[in-house]
Amino acid sequence: MTDFLIEFWRALYFLISPYTANAFPPLAKGKRAIDFGKNFFDGKRLFGDGKTWEGLFAGILGGTLCGTIAWFFYPFLNEIAQSHNFSLPYISPFTAFIISLGALIGDIAGSFIKRRLGMKRGAPAPGLDQLDFIFGAYAFGMFFTDVSLEMFLWTLLITPLIHRLANILGYLAKLKKEPW
Repeated sequence: MTDFLIEFWRALYFLISPYTANAFPPLAKGKRAIDFGKNFFDGKRLFGDGKTWEGLFAGILGGTLCGTIAWFFYPFLNEIAQSHNFSLPYISPFTAFIISLGALIGDIAGSFIKRRLGMKRGAPAPGLDQLDFIFGAYAFGMFFTDVSLEMFLWTLLITPLIHRLANILGYLAKLKKEPW
């Protein structure tokens, strides 16, 4: 197996927590905005009504829980990886929590940028909508587990496709107001 393909499998394992953390907030149907309805110095909302405390906690909990389940199966999954001459990144429950938190901080930062650009809640921002949480997950995760540039590149390649599919499914399931 080529090194670049190995990094694909390593990236998929790393992404369990951030993908879950990013998917759970809409399920919480939160009401309490993280920014408490406050405006920034430019008169625009800090983050908007779409970023809620309930969503933040649901995302962190969901990402941490799924990362912990992956951690439970890590010995088995890593043994399979090692039979193909590579190792998965070790992600403990604490690391799953940190990566999930990072993903949601990245998503909140993306919302902050969208508000500064004058974009309304739900307005599409290609690239930013799909990748903000990834930047946060890797920024936090790189201090707690083994990540590589190749893993990150694979993530940048596959996430927009997976994100689009997940948003369409969420829209069809009436969990999202927009299919993007």
